[in-house]
Parts: sequence; structure tokens; C-alpha cells
Amino acid sequence: LSWVSRPGLSPDTAAALLASGPNGEMLWLDVTHRPGQAPWVQLMGRYLLPPCKQRWHTCAAFLPQEEFLVCGDRRGSLLLFPCSNSLGWAAESTSIVNGATDPVVEESSNELESSCLLHKEALPLESPLSVLFGLHGKTGVTSVTIHRGYIYSTGRDGVYRQLRLRDQQLEVLQKHKPCKGLQWIEELNFTSDGDLLVLGFHADNFVVWSSGTGENIHCIPCGGGHRSWSYCSSPLCEVFTFIKSGDVMLYHREAKPCEQQVLLASLHGREITCVRRLGAVEVPGHAAVNVFVTGSEDTTACVLVLSENSRAAVPLARLSDHISSVRTLTFAMGPGDEGFGDEGLSALLFSAGGRAQIECYRLLCAGDTASESTVACQVIHVASHRLDKHWEQKKNRHKLVKMDPETRYMSLSVVPGTSTKQLPTPWKFLAAACSDGSVRIFGLLEAAQKLVLVAESFHHQRCVLKVEAFLHTGTGGERHLLCSAATDGSVAFWDITGPIMDAVDALHQAEGEMQPLGECCCPAAPLYPLTKVSIALLTEPVFPALDAPLVTIMAHSCGVNSLHIRKTPKGQYLVASGSDDGSIHVCLLEVALGRGEATVGTCLQVLERVSRPCAHAAHVTGIRVLRPDLLLSASVDQRLTLWNRHPGELVPLSTTFFHVPDLAELDCWEVVEAGGELRYYCVLCGQGLEMLCGTAPSKLPSQEASQ
Repeated sequence: LSWVSRPGLSPDTAAALLASGPNGEMLWLDVTHRPGQAPWVQLMGRYLLPPCKQRWHTCAAFLPQEEFLVCGDRRGSLLLFPCSNSLGWAAESTSIVNGATDPVVEESSNELESSCLLHKEALPLESPLSVLFGLHGKTGVTSVTIHRGYIYSTGRDGVYRQLRLRDQQLEVLQKHKPCKGLQWIEELNFTSDGDLLVLGFHADNFVVWSSGTGENIHCIPCGGGHRSWSYCSSPLCEVFTFIKSGDVMLYHREAKPCEQQVLLASLHGREITCVRRLGAVEVPGHAAVNVFVTGSEDTTACVLVLSENSRAAVPLARLSDHISSVRTLTFAMGPGDEGFGDEGLSALLFSAGGRAQIECYRLLCAGDTASESTVACQVIHVASHRLDKHWEQKKNRHKLVKMDPETRYMSLSVVPGTSTKQLPTPWKFLAAACSDGSVRIFGLLEAAQKLVLVAESFHHQRCVLKVEAFLHTGTGGERHLLCSAATDGSVAFWDITGPIMDAVDALHQAEGEMQPLGECCCPAAPLYPLTKVSIALLTEPVFPALDAPLVTIMAHSCGVNSLHIRKTPKGQYLVASGSDDGSIHVCLLEVALGRGEATVGTCLQVLERVSRPCAHAAHVTGIRVLRPDLLLSASVDQRLTLWNRHPGELVPLSTTFFHVPDLAELDCWEVVEAGGELRYYCVLCGQGLEMLCGTAPSKLPSQEASQ
């Protein structure tokens, strides 16, 4: 039995009672309270729960439109039932139950209930429209909450999930893990000040965790979660009552003024390891705000806005799917969700780090004047990949050497120009630098919610620190090129066109029969029949080795911590890198495509190399080519230096000191102001976050004047 509030009706006078019975049948009864009289009970609907060992519901909630009922069962599944048919039948059958007149007030409660149940066979037995089987594991769904059009479900698997209803199907957007150790989540409480309270049990304590502050508000010893309990909070007091050893216990706490005041809220619990700017969002009546994504050693990624006017960073969403540190971020801009609107930003975000784990999200950001940040952000989890998880699914794995569990992804780069819209399922490609000495290429099929390994190479034989992909277009066609840098100071250039074309050919062989793939780790995906080709591509991919690099340059004496590539107006490529030894290296490349049979393939020619030893006093962890004659570098020595590139040398133009210690990464972009002035912006991360802006003359002084 469970009570559920009906939208549009006062909870003081009416509520819905859901009762699970034999053979998975669940009844929906409307109970109306009448002062001084017996309650009026009306049968509204009959529903059939999916077969399982423990076949009963645990929680439910009506959507505000009153057309659907979302229900959780003991098996951990989330179910969607229709209500429109039941409401129509209830209106027609009122005369049957109550004798074609108004409700008979003299009729006893037992007689009224009996009359309802006697006519229940006339009501059709509804099957679920959508089933997310085992969404919260085998321990059951504990609560379902509707808030601002989204569905939130909790379970005893230590996570709560955000879902939405789309085309009469439940779709999982993302999952959240509130805090370490809170494995038994019972309920969510949305407060009036915008905070989300997570109620649950940790060992034998009842815990109230605040997602806004990221800390436990209450921890009450009660004996554990296997008991009846209730919690209520108001601006004046908080009350928690529970049953222990047959006694009713009451915990009461009056509201007290907070003596602690937060001067500056933290974005992460540990140092920030990477940062990326997604773009700017225009808000009517407000200045445009920049949207960033940061990753940290605290295993989370944070989507935030940073405004120049307020000088404050306001988090929009926190991504907590990683089990280890987030080391690198990259993204690809693209079309967004149809239901979110055409305005704003839409990006496909990739995050990776420890335990060889990659996560992919679809981010949708748009202006929202009602929120504090003036920006609303919707996060949709698309896919994930772990090398050790794939190894567990291999056949004859006892004959193979298991991958190193400590493998980390050090850098990611989206391969540009690979969105194959002509295929039934467009996909993108991703290059990854790995600590086990490999360079790996992944393919993302967003419609199928799969991230698969396409190719790999262990050419470097040591930790690969950076990768950067770029697209070359010329008279001979398009070539997908990749640059990788390792701990020995070498920088290698690859032609990855072949593996990408092989993957595209495999999709073409499927002849359009590949459909979205459903799997246990993503129950929201519908199940469709797959061809043998598509099944082999998605579940048992072959790992072909990449061809040998086209060119390898020993640019530094030790590890390369920063790498950037920019195309020049002449069609050449400037490759800038920074190292642990404080040096900066810049090389100019030209790509030549073979036309005859004897010169088939891609040729790279190094036209110029410039090296600046001891450019910084510490590791160079950030570098950007702003223009063919202008470079920007940042180092752990907390200096941001602007360089003028001359033939054969780099000349420093200016140096700025920044305040972020232990600099981890740098990201730059340019903005054309209203007066036509070009301004360069950069954001730095490490033990904090800092944004700087500056200008550069369109014509730099001559070499003699600079000196």
C-alpha cells in the first residue's frame, strides 16, 4: 500500500491509494475525506506489474498533467502507466458504483469498498507504456518525485537519477551520487531556496545531505533503514520520527541562525585539473555570460558560468559518474535537443581520467532570467567506456593479460570533420592519450549510446601526455591527422584516415539496419534487432593497430605537458608545445597528398623549427597559438607570457603574473568587441580558477624594436 498525492486536488481532502495484489495486479483507488462521514472510495484503474520474484510496487507519483503514473517496484524497475483511460472509465462508471446518483453518504465504508472491487473486472488491466528494468538494481526503488517537469527516482544503490518523459517513454538523463558511503537513499526534498536535500541511511544513522553545500546537515542515530520513519522540515524547525524496538522516537530541532558564513564557495573539493570554455550564452536584459566545464581530482566535473560583471563563478550542474580523478575534457559543438529550443549552446562533452574511464554527455545551455546564474543547463548522459569492463566481457580472457587497472587517460581530442550525417546513425571519433603508452581512437554512436574502441597503437612505449587532432583539406581530398606527445619529449604525427574509413565502411555494410542498442548499464535505451555486422562492431570490436607515424620530432628533453595546433592562412600548420624543462618548441608543417601510384599516402614536411630553452622557470602546462606570429604560454611559475614568433626565434613581448598556484591547463578564445577591437581571453586552472583578458596590436613591432 502507498499513498500518492493527486495533482490539482488538495492533499487534505483527497489522495490516491495504490494497492498491489496477487499476480502483479495494482489497483488505483481515489479516497476522499468527508468530515463526519466515512471516506468515499472510487476505483480508478488497474495496472499489471512486470513479472519478477517480488512483484509489488514500492512508490509512485502522478505527472502534473494527470495523464501518466510513474511507479517503482521492488525489483528496482521504473514503470510508466497511462491514466487517461482510467479517468475516462471512472467518470462513466460512477453511476454503476453509486447507483446512478450522487454518492450515498449513508453507505458504509466497507460496502462502498466492496462495490468498487466487485466492478473492477469492468476496468481494463493496463500494461506499462515504458519499462526501465532494474534501473536501481535488485534492492528496489525507494521514491519517485516530480520537480519542474523532470522525474527523479531514488534507490538503495547509492544514486538518484533524473529522467524525463519523451514520446511516452521514460528517458534517463543522468545519475547523481550524493556523497561517499550513502548507499541507502530514501527520498529527495526540494527546498524553497533551491537546495536539494537527499534523505537516506548511512550504516545505522539517518543522514540529510545538502547538494547545495555538499555536506551532511544532520546525522541521527536510529539503528538503520529497516524501519518506519518520517522527516519534515520548515523554516522554524525540523522533525524526524522513527520506530525503534517498538517505541516511537522523536527528534526535534529548532532553527538557529547560522554562525558560519561562506565568503567564497568552492567549485571542487580538490585541485582543478582541466578546464574548457563551451561558449557564451546571450541572456535578454543581461550581459552575455561564459559557460565553462572544469574537471578535478575529486572525481567530478562541473558546468559553471563565469561573468565578468559579477566576477563570480556559479555552478550549473555537477557530473559525478567518474570513479577516479577527471584528468581531461574535450567537446564538440552540435545540434541539441528538439525539446530544449534552438537558442543557446549545445555541445557533446567528453571527460576522461583515472581507471581508463571515458564519459560522454550532451550539454544544453540556454538563457534563464529566473535563475541566479541567468543560465539553465540540461545534462544528458550519452555513453561511457572502461577498458577493464570491456576486458571482463572478452572470450578466453584467461589467456590474455589484463589491462593495467591504473591506466589513465591523459588527454582527449575530438577528431574534426567526422560527423557522418549520411549514415543512419551519425557518429564522432575521439583520440585519447593513455598512460600505458598507447594512442587510442574511439567511435561514438550517440543514437545507440555506445562508445567503442576503433584502433590503438603502442608506438611511444611510454606514457603519452597529449594528443591533438586536426583535419587537412586539399586538392587530394580530406585527411584526418593526429599529433601525440610523450614523456620522452617526442612529438609524433599520424594519419588516422584509414581506421576511420574502415569504421565508416563497417557502418555502410550494415545497410541502415543498425538501431539504438539497449544494454544493462543504460536501461533507458530501447531494444531493437541488430545485424551481425552491427553487433560485432558494438559488442566485440576488433582493435587494429594504427600505422606507423608519418613523422616523429624530438622537440624536448622530457615530458610534453602542453600542445596546440593552428592552421595558417597559407594552409600550413603551426605546432606549439611546452615541456617539463620549461622550454617551448614551435614547428611549421606542410601536408602533401600523393597523387600517383608511387606516392600514395600522406607526406609531412617540416619547414621550420624554433626552440626556446628556459622560456619559463618551471613546467609549461599551457600554450596556445593565437596568430601565426603570436603565441601565449603559461607555466607553474605563475607567469603568462606573450611571444612574438620570428623566423628562427621567439621574442617575448609581455609577461603577466597570475594568482593560480600549480597551474594545470590553459584555454583561450577571442572576442570582437562592439568597436571592432579584438580581445583575447584566457582561463587558467589549478589550485583555483582565474580568467584574464588582453589585447595585442594587429601589427607587431619589428625584431629590433622588440629587442
